[in-house]
Amino acid sequence: MSIFLPELKYGLDKLEPFLSQRALDFHYGKHFVNYINAANALIKDTEFDNMSLRAIVKNSDGALFNNAAQVLNHEIFFNSMAPQETAMPESVRDLVLGSFNSAEELKEQIFKSATAHFGSGWTWLVYDAATGKLEIRNTGNAANPITEGLVVLLGLDLWEHSYYLDYQNRRADYVKGFLEHIDWSYAERHYVRALTR
Repeated sequence: MSIFLPELKYGLDKLEPFLSQRALDFHYGKHFVNYINAANALIKDTEFDNMSLRAIVKNSDGALFNNAAQVLNHEIFFNSMAPQETAMPESVRDLVLGSFNSAEELKEQIFKSATAHFGSGWTWLVYDAATGKLEIRNTGNAANPITEGLVVLLGLDLWEHSYYLDYQNRRADYVKGFLEHIDWSYAERHYVRALTR
């Protein structure tokens, strides 16, 4: 089973001025595609060939893990965004209020975590089924919290290639822009799926 490039749910120009069409074309059309091509080459004629992407991430290591995880990470990242921030569904709002004092505090904590992260990596909003709470996690390089049994609701790419064309070294401005373009309906789908497992 091959890993395919998922279609964006918005046009490459629809996140402007937060992310330019040029930056998205470079990120989605080149970086993302390179990870997909590398992962497909690595799984060919192996036991991973018939696994889902998430299963590959949970069961691989080395170069295969790095490339497959980056495919999954980017899929989550691009789906975490919308041309305009969507309304927060009631189920997600209840979860946010049960884990943080407000949606504003949640965003403040995401901002602090993402801007404090050193080097390449990711900031994640995750659901821990064991506690019933939301958490903010940072990971380095290609790491994804699903390997720890957590449910990823949103993901923010902190690799420089995700923002450097538009923001250079101004990561804080990029993170602020992301927080204004969250697709909360995407987060809800993963939360609901976790509850029905």
